[in-house]
Amino acid sequence: MLAKRIIPCLDIKDGRTVKGVNFVNLRDAGDPVELGALYSEKGADELVFLDITATHEKRKTLAELASRIAHHLSIPFTIGGGIKSVADVEVLLESGADKCSVNSAAVRRPELITELAQNFGSQFVVLAVDAKYIDGEWIVHLNGGRLPTEVRLLDWVKEAEDRGAGEILFTSMDHDGTKNGFANEITAKVSELVSIPVIASGGAGEMSHFYDVFTEGKADAGLAASIFHFREMEIGDLKGYLQEQGIVVRM
Repeated sequence: MLAKRIIPCLDIKDGRTVKGVNFVNLRDAGDPVELGALYSEKGADELVFLDITATHEKRKTLAELASRIAHHLSIPFTIGGGIKSVADVEVLLESGADKCSVNSAAVRRPELITELAQNFGSQFVVLAVDAKYIDGEWIVHLNGGRLPTEVRLLDWVKEAEDRGAGEILFTSMDHDGTKNGFANEITAKVSELVSIPVIASGGAGEMSHFYDVFTEGKADAGLAASIFHFREMEIGDLKGYLQEQGIVVRM
């Protein structure tokens, strides 16, 4: 059995790590490179860095940030925000990123996933999906959750896999920052539908929430932000708890 991964996520705005609730009311959580280095030391399996304003403000992800992160980290990291082309990804690769995350641009032009997979390999392509439950359907949202679409979550993740995405990072906007637990029911549906790894995001508040998303939600990895940023939970303690519960993790 593959080990379940614990992944801190650092949402970046104007060069600083921020965290909010349901994608709004952001507060400062520190320097992303310093936080990333700390999580690396404390046993995180991977890190995700997302420039949450890159698409909305029509900016590209800064290669300089990727370079700084790579210089200070010894674990794999994914970076995303404003990626629209093969050229954008080439810059990130050269700067030391292990994977790239695409979101809004891929929904607007799904061929982007195909192009990235063909140029760099599926293992490098992470599809980030922000979705909200509306009128009985999970609907994909763009631009950091600001813009609803007509795209259904399950249809989109399946198409993304068919186009060559190597991993799905699914965030429930309804659960984001609430600390009430992950969206386990829909996460399980996503996990059952695709054969590529699924990272669950949105709602972590207690150690038991990770156990639930790995069992009920059938996720391959659990991602969280504020509980790690504000020292409400230590990664080592979380992994110890999960191991006691019979979940395979890297210690």
